[in-house]
Amino acid sequence: MSPDSMTWRAIIGLSGAKRTRLCAAKTTALAHSTRLNKQTNGTCVQPLPTMEAFQSSHAKGIGDITKWSIDGKTDAIVNAANTRMLGGGGVDGAIHRAAGSALYDACLELPLVGKNIRCRTGDAVITKGFRLPVSKIIHTVGPVYDNDEKSGPLLESSYKSSLVLAEKSGVKYLAFPAISCGIYGYPYDKAAEIALDTVSKYSSGMKEVHFVLFEEGSWVEWLERASKSFGRLEEEL
Repeated sequence: MSPDSMTWRAIIGLSGAKRTRLCAAKTTALAHSTRLNKQTNGTCVQPLPTMEAFQSSHAKGIGDITKWSIDGKTDAIVNAANTRMLGGGGVDGAIHRAAGSALYDACLELPLVGKNIRCRTGDAVITKGFRLPVSKIIHTVGPVYDNDEKSGPLLESSYKSSLVLAEKSGVKYLAFPAISCGIYGYPYDKAAEIALDTVSKYSSGMKEVHFVLFEEGSWVEWLERASKSFGRLEEEL
């Protein structure tokens, strides 16, 4: 489904001084103006929160993907895992800690598809959410950044595989972290372009797709890329 015919929504959170909610209407236009607070084509357009609102929301865990949920039945978060699927650093470690030891046991039972490999780079597998508030966790392995030609298709595959698996598993609400950023070294601007473009292409079965981001660098690039891709709303209102 093309962006022009879908309802697209992203929540972008940051554990620093900035947080915004971005909602695109069916025109694929994106709003991020503090002056906008109205209904457009059935999709809510939210304003940027004040610093006080952010601090209050952040204290409640907004921006932490392990606390994100919609209904506990048709929602899932995406884990930026490694090929061993037994936990690690960053968001992977945070998700494993929050979900509890049952997640480790479930991952350990997944079939090996190679030597010590339970999920290949660019692929995705699914488990229950266990102690998390969401119903499921989709685990995908993003590439360690090498170059655009080699790493780009693998990162796109990580997002696409997650979306396809989510739809097959009855997930309607999905939250992504910034896959392959951080220790895997993917440049924020390039990762944001691939993430948003891939989600817009392959999320026709989703009701909502969210991005929950922690680092300011990723937040800035996701916001800039989303503004360029979905920036017509202010002109049309």
